[in-house]
Order: sequence, then structure tokens, then C-alpha cells
Amino acid sequence: MPACSSDSVELEDPLENLGVKLVRQAGARTNDIAGDGCTTSIILAQGLIAEGMKVLAAGMNPVQIARGIGRTADALVSELKLMSREIEDHEIAHVAAVSAGNDYAVGNMISDAFKRVGREGMVRIENGRSTVNSLEVVEGMQFERGYLSPFFVTNHANMSAEYTDCKILLVDKIISDPRELLRVCFSAVKEDFPLLIIAEDVEEEALSTLTRNKLSGMIKVAAIKAPSFGEQKTQCLEDIAIITGGTVVRDDMGYTLEEAGKEFLGSASKVIVKKDSTLIVTDGSTLHAVEKRVAQIKGQVENSKERYQKKILGERIARLSGAIAIIQVGAQTVIELKDKKLRIEDALNATMAAIEEGVVVGGGCSLLRLSQKIDMIKESLDNLEQKIGADIFKHALSYPSTLIANNAGMSGKFVIEKVLANDNASYGYNAANGCYEDLMASGILDPSKVVRCCIEHSAVVAKSFLTSDVVIVEAQESKPIRVRPPMPPRNLIPPMPASVSGIRV
Repeated sequence: MPACSSDSVELEDPLENLGVKLVRQAGARTNDIAGDGCTTSIILAQGLIAEGMKVLAAGMNPVQIARGIGRTADALVSELKLMSREIEDHEIAHVAAVSAGNDYAVGNMISDAFKRVGREGMVRIENGRSTVNSLEVVEGMQFERGYLSPFFVTNHANMSAEYTDCKILLVDKIISDPRELLRVCFSAVKEDFPLLIIAEDVEEEALSTLTRNKLSGMIKVAAIKAPSFGEQKTQCLEDIAIITGGTVVRDDMGYTLEEAGKEFLGSASKVIVKKDSTLIVTDGSTLHAVEKRVAQIKGQVENSKERYQKKILGERIARLSGAIAIIQVGAQTVIELKDKKLRIEDALNATMAAIEEGVVVGGGCSLLRLSQKIDMIKESLDNLEQKIGADIFKHALSYPSTLIANNAGMSGKFVIEKVLANDNASYGYNAANGCYEDLMASGILDPSKVVRCCIEHSAVVAKSFLTSDVVIVEAQESKPIRVRPPMPPRNLIPPMPASVSGIRV
């Protein structure tokens, strides 16, 4: 049975549904930034709201309570950073597996992907053509430039323009006149190949011509700005030309855009252009030229004395050298594919978050240990009501562990008492095997970034809820209830006409 996501929960009562949408924001915001932790954020938000409503019912000041919750969240994030440590290479599989629902096959595949492309490398997830998952490493480049118009989008689910066997036009100037693109666009239409235009900029008249022809189905095209600025932009365009096998169209080299034909175009086996990033995947045929270019840039790094210049050159080397790992998700059915892909995406996002900000002990244990810091945090708060806000956070931090224990058939209260009685910060309850153990040693880890986002966003949502006094919702129009007329008794059903029944009288 497929899992039900928070996005699919809708209630008939508009007032109750507004509460659902508010709490959902905590999970959605965490998922957007950290890529995981949606469920924990919602549980924490629910805990803060439930505990907060109890004290508000007793007549406490909601503004001071909310202020106490906010200041406690800030202090907890600072404590979390002290608890965090850098993830080891052998722990990547554990983090990925835990986020994928203890699927160590997925965890090991993601770990293998990062071993092959490096921690700074690019790992993507795609729909596979087989029934099993597979890993492929290809040559390519990614940079932070997105499409110039959303009308170039071809995949509306991901809001991206995606093309296979794509040609690339590189232009080191601003394209203002659409007539300059006629020759290359006619080639694209005649030979039916997708075209990605990378230029200093594309002005409105030329851009509208491209989008209009793309929307009409005349041409498969997308346009982006070249990465960087000035001289660095020129160098980046040359780097892209090296990796794609193309030629940069530049006036100072005697090339004009009107004369540029297919011989100027670079090639890519796949191109994915999003709102603010572009991924170019090549077939590896230009590997020798790329290696030569990288060696040339490394020589420039050795001769450069400026730290900023060395940083820029290092970024160019990383872009040129960066391989791309592609995890192809296989499944028997569309429903299974969607479920597996979501799990692998969560695992990959959790891994990248762990690489970025480190890890803490998982299984809800890190939140329990943070709850022990609340008494110290209360000393810095201004008044009694703010300290009550801190106590609310203390109770809410135990909600995830309580739920984990209850779902495993244990008493949540008993489990929490036993865990907190142990001085080892990594000691906790492993619901997978029903044992109390050192969770860090067992590979039960959470990315610090995910835990941080859970704390921050649940606090924001709880503060909004507790300080709201009036709710405005749209009035629902009452729909008339359609009542089906009752069937007449059998003895009152008239006989069928002879012409219809087929019986001659």
C-alpha cells in the first residue's frame, strides 16, 4: 500500500483544513531546504501547538509564549552545532539507508555514487528502463544559470527543459536581432535536433521569437545566459566549448552569428535546464581535450598569486573535471516507481545535507539530548512566560521519540526515561531491532541540517498558530443533495412494449 504524503491530506471543514495547511508548511519548508525531515517537522509543530494550547487556556500571554519558543529554537540550533560532527565516508551508506526506510541496497548505491564522483560531485535520479535500480557515471558539467523564460519548460512536473541528443550554440555577445539566429534555427528545424543557446544575454525581441516558435512546436529550443561575467564569462564559454566539442561565436575572432551553421555547434547526450541551474551531460568523446584544458588551468593556478583568482580557476577545474552519477530507478509498476523514487530522493537529499553540515545521533535521540539543555537556556530568558515557552519546547522535543517507541509497540514514556538516564549521548532505542544501544556506532544517524530545519520551521509555524486570534476562510456554497427516486414495487412495473421486448402478441 503506497504511503500517504502530507500534500494529499485535505479536510472538508475549511477551518480545520487551514490548520492542516499551516502545519504542512513546517514540513514543506524543511523538505525544500534540507530535502528530508518533513514528518519530524510536522510532529514537532504538532507537539509545540498541543503543549502551547494548554498554557494559553490557562490565560498566559501568547506573545511572550511565542517569543520564548522562538528564542529557545535559536539557542537549540546553537547547541545542535556543538553536537554535530563531520560525516565519515563509511557512514554515508548508513545515512542514506535510514532515510530510505532502512533500505541498505539504496544506501550502498548512493555511497558508491559519491565515492565515484566525490563529495562535491553531482548525483542525479532518473526513471530507469529496467525493473531494478542501476548506477551509471557519465561525463558532464553543471553551472548556476537557468532558462531565460519559463515557456522553454518541457517537463512541467520538475519545471525543467529537458532534451536528449541536443546541439549547443555558444555566443559571446548579446543576441538582440532574431534574424541572427535564422540559419542555425533552420538547421534545427530541418534536421529535427534540439538546440540550447548559451549567450551573454538574449534580448526581448529575439527571446519572444524563440519562445513563440517553441510553443507552436516548430523548434525544440531553450536559451540561457552564459555563466559568470566579463573575461571570466569568455573563459567559461570556452570551457563549455571544450567539453561539448563546439566553437564559441565571437566577433573578435571573425565569426558572425548570421554565418554560424551546424559546424559551430557543440553536442550533448542530455541537457537539463531548470529555473536557476543547467546540467550538460556528454558522451565522453571530448575527454582528451578536457584533460588538456584542465592541465592548462592548473598551470594558471600555480602562476597566480591572487587568492580570488585561484578560487575562480579552482571552480573552473571542478566544473570541467566533475563526473555525474545517475541513479536509474527501476520498478514493475508506475506506483512502485513513484514510491521508490521518492525514497531514493529522500536518501540522496539526506546524504547531501549530512555532507554539508555534518551528522548527529538519529532515532529522535538528538532531540531528546537537546531537551536536556532547556533548563540552561531558560536562564537567559526574560520572564516567566518566556520560560514556559521553553518548557513547551522541552515537552515537544520528546514527541518524535515517543511516536517511534509507540509504533514499535513500546511505552514511549518508559523508553524516554531509560534513554535519558544514560549519560552516553549516543545511547538510544533502536526500533528496528528493539534494542537499546549506541546508535552512532550502529549507523543510526541524522543529518544536522535536517534536524536544524525541523527545529526552526516547526517553531515558526507554532508561533503563527499560537498568536492567531482570528481565522478567515472562504464560505463554502451549500450543494443541493441529489436524492435518487425510489424504485416502484415489482407489481407496479408496466410491461415492456411488444416492439421492445421482441415478443409477438
